[in-house]
Amino acid sequence: MKVRIYRQTKSAMQSGKNNIKKWLLVPIEEENIRSVNPLMGWTSSDSTQSQLKLFFASKEAAIDYAKSQKFDYEIEEPEISCVKKKSYAANFTG
Repeated sequence: MKVRIYRQTKSAMQSGKNNIKKWLLVPIEEENIRSVNPLMGWTSSDSTQSQLKLFFASKEAAIDYAKSQKFDYEIEEPEISCVKKKSYAANFTG
């Protein structure tokens, strides 16, 4: 099984960065295994692997788990965002 290891991004609905410290391990779907119900239009899947999300405290822990389970893995490094420091008074000038 092939898995992806990445750090969760910040949701648009949250202002803090507390919930983005965990690393996730999720399976990569090799093919489109989802099907659409013709009557209701609901999307379903026969595979429960698409619902799997494992959380880890560090990237190394996620890699160790993937190696112990003999998973092929790929790592997505998070983009580092830099915060520009500015004062409150900058909102009222020029």
